[in-house]
Amino acid sequence: MVMTEVFDKLKALQDVLAEKYSLEAKIKDSPKQLSSSEELLVRLRKEFLETNTKYEEVKAEVGQFQLELEEAEKSRESGEKGMDNISTHREYEALQKQIDEASAKEGEVRKSLQKKEKELEELNEKLRMTEETIKMQEQDLESNKANLDKQISSYKDELKELEKQEKEITPGLDTEIVYKFQRIIQRNREGIVAVRNGVCSGCNMILPAQFANEVHEGESILFCPYCSRILYHEDVDADEAEDYSSLEETGTLADFDEEFADESEDLAEGEEREESSDDEEKSIAFDE
Repeated sequence: MVMTEVFDKLKALQDVLAEKYSLEAKIKDSPKQLSSSEELLVRLRKEFLETNTKYEEVKAEVGQFQLELEEAEKSRESGEKGMDNISTHREYEALQKQIDEASAKEGEVRKSLQKKEKELEELNEKLRMTEETIKMQEQDLESNKANLDKQISSYKDELKELEKQEKEITPGLDTEIVYKFQRIIQRNREGIVAVRNGVCSGCNMILPAQFANEVHEGESILFCPYCSRILYHEDVDADEAEDYSSLEETGTLADFDEEFADESEDLAEGEEREESSDDEEKSIAFDE
């Protein structure tokens, strides 16, 4: 298989894999769409249970105040009835004290009872509203789950079709290249990009001239040294070409290292000559 066919296959495979991985990510992340609704439902149920517990506590307090009120009323009524049968001043004072204490107790308990009955009514209303909200949330959640299941089912159908296309494209391609290609697309979505005017269109980095020439020749699969994508050459119009200080003069990374090493050697030699000159001047001065 000639390299142009390989590149064409990789370009077609790129589109299929990019869509495939996108669908797989959507299927994986789809349950997260319901997480907020489920969390809200959990909070509502917890709130309902807490409110219901408080409601039962207040209800018991209301029952206790009602009993105390009945006892106070009976004590007061008993004292008032006894007034008709008193014969001494001492009996009058005792009954009057009973009536006063019972009346005071009755007023205190009635006030507390009214307060608790109001609180009980408010809690009951809160329970009713929370229960209605829970039912609505449950209905919405079930509806969303049903819609999501349909969406996931549609994604899976599309995924099967893409996997079928992938199997039709990959025959004839080197398995190791395909494996690397898949890993690249999972990270970048693009696995094969053009080199235009000596520049990788994937990362916009200027490639070493010798390496760019090898890509231009198109005799083998080459990966960008900066972004790891597979490269292929693409011509540009003359008016689109840019001057990158002459790619022929740019050289390879190895050329850069050698040039830097030569400069370092020249600098070291210059320092040695300066040190030798300084030593000679010192020697002459000493002799004088």
